[in-house]
Amino acid sequence: MKAILFCQNNYAFGILEPIKQVLESNNDNYIWFIKEKILNDFPHKTDNFTTKISDLEHYNSDVIFVPGNEVPYFLKGLKTQVFHGLAGEKKGHFRIRHYFDLYLTQGPYFTNRFNELKNTHKNFEVIETGWPKLDVYGQGKNKYNTYKTELLEKHKAKKVILYAPTFSPKLTSAPFLINQIKRLANNLDYIILLKFHPLMDNDWINRYKELANKIPNIIFQDEKNIIKFLLISDILISDTSSVIYEFILLDKPVITFNSISENIKWEDTSNYDELVELVDTNLTKDPFAKSRAFIVKQFHPYNDGKSAQRMVEAVKSYINKNGVPKKRELSFLRKLKIHSKFGRPHKK
Repeated sequence: MKAILFCQNNYAFGILEPIKQVLESNNDNYIWFIKEKILNDFPHKTDNFTTKISDLEHYNSDVIFVPGNEVPYFLKGLKTQVFHGLAGEKKGHFRIRHYFDLYLTQGPYFTNRFNELKNTHKNFEVIETGWPKLDVYGQGKNKYNTYKTELLEKHKAKKVILYAPTFSPKLTSAPFLINQIKRLANNLDYIILLKFHPLMDNDWINRYKELANKIPNIIFQDEKNIIKFLLISDILISDTSSVIYEFILLDKPVITFNSISENIKWEDTSNYDELVELVDTNLTKDPFAKSRAFIVKQFHPYNDGKSAQRMVEAVKSYINKNGVPKKRELSFLRKLKIHSKFGRPHKK
């Protein structure tokens, strides 16, 4: 099987890497597509990769794994949506854009919704596999324990706190929490890690970097894959971000501000001044421990570390049954949008 790992944003690397590993173990052929703007961040430059859509046209793929919203309709291959997060309440998560032949879902909450949409549109399939980015939870949950111990010892601290807000201007807590984060850092038992989305407004990135430069127990993290910081942190502070669900699946407490989630099973408030007190309460008493079980069951019930393997197997099964699509039929306007983002198909 020949596969394309399709990356438009750097968060895609951590999602697609487990699929790449399965492909390699199967001796399947693959190529990464990397947008020019993220090439410097790409960690697998010894792999086969390209920045040109024209190369993909000649590659003659069987499947295209996409953790984003668009993929060129004219590329040969089963166009497969693998998703870039678990936040189903975010605008557009369940929007059918008609670019995909197959949706590989993370858990029953997503599967049920997409099956309802499949019954309406009747032009794609849905298979539940789990999410490959979280395979590390089943394979190496403790892989950064030594790093965490060394970090705590260096700062003579007891707990690691992760602040990971969304980038969306309407949803982000970043403008409202900067002074509260500073206040939280007065407790030297805490190390506060700042991990911002790559699309976050640069002004706020720079302000928080300045804060980290001034206060030793606040650390701004530039490393692209957030999984490391999810694994070592004792509590997460956020707003409306899919990282909330990734963290809850580790069975650890979360505090959010003005979340728009439909399934809030954690501490959520609209009062930014409560941050310090809420961190203390959730670290010591963990009042939402029992309610987190709902999120695990509905959003991602897989803890075996084999979601990427299930994805590859699901794709092969689909292709064996239905064949490889030569292209995806789209409306004229959808085609124009694809042309504006990726260029027109090259004539054979």
